[in-house]
Amino acid sequence: MGVEVPDVKESFPQAIYTVTIGATPEDGGTRAKVVTVGGETALPFHTFEGEIPHPPVVAMEVWDVPGEDWPDVVREPFSEVMGDPGAWAVKCVEYGADLICLRLVGCDPNGADKSPEDAVQAVKRVLETVGVPLIIWGCGNPEKDNEVFPLVAEAVKGENCLLGTITQDNYKTLVAVATAYGHKLIAESPVDINIAKQVNILAMDAGFPLEKLVIYPSTGALGYGIEYVYSIMERTRLAGLGGDKLMAMPILCDIGKEVWGVKEARAPREEQPEWGDERLRGPLWEATTAYVYLMAGADILVMRHPEAVRATKAFIEKILGRQG
Repeated sequence: MGVEVPDVKESFPQAIYTVTIGATPEDGGTRAKVVTVGGETALPFHTFEGEIPHPPVVAMEVWDVPGEDWPDVVREPFSEVMGDPGAWAVKCVEYGADLICLRLVGCDPNGADKSPEDAVQAVKRVLETVGVPLIIWGCGNPEKDNEVFPLVAEAVKGENCLLGTITQDNYKTLVAVATAYGHKLIAESPVDINIAKQVNILAMDAGFPLEKLVIYPSTGALGYGIEYVYSIMERTRLAGLGGDKLMAMPILCDIGKEVWGVKEARAPREEQPEWGDERLRGPLWEATTAYVYLMAGADILVMRHPEAVRATKAFIEKILGRQG
């Protein structure tokens, strides 16, 4: 006699906030399209239990200076355009990028120390060459970012960009300029759910709507603490779906930066012959890292290698049942 198994489905009381990046001419911007993430009412890809109205998206990195420390395998697809952020962005769109993540690395005082005006020119160059929405990421030096972002945010007023990042120690300037010029924000925390919540509280107390935040819980490459980051992301998503409004934001993962910094992805075959060809190994390492974070709840993936992007986008389509 067979046992009847009940059709039990899990439901949650709250949807993840929906965040739209970019603005078309009808909305006061110049983008050819917008990108919307979030809105889930179920765990990642659980379409049998709830709605996944907006599939995860892929942003590709563009720098305001050539990526000199990028290994050859990931520099080669962009070798002819790395000196021009606009041309670099065009190449990324050709490779399938849903958004461009312009990283203002050149503004770092310990590097090229480019001026805020230089940063504005780089941003405008990307805006005029591609029609996809923009993520604009600072150089990571808090003092310099606080000089750069007021000019950059004003220069892209009306474009509804995603700016980053705010932290618990450095949030006031970026919150103010995002509020003044109508942009969204990336809230960064060091793989700590309590700090992630604290950053969101600080932004909210400064008058910034929770519905305009995207969480960045830090990212580890495959083999480098990815299980711990996964657990933090999973707890974050469960808390958000469970009704915690301070945790109900879409999640961004910075895949390319982390993956292409580890030896398993970047080491040439001459140095590690038993690891095989880095032209296959590196993109595979990046794509596999992306797969893991998608299953943890990532809504935006920032990536570098075109083959990794292609494989990741195909994975998203297939797991959502949109291709054979």
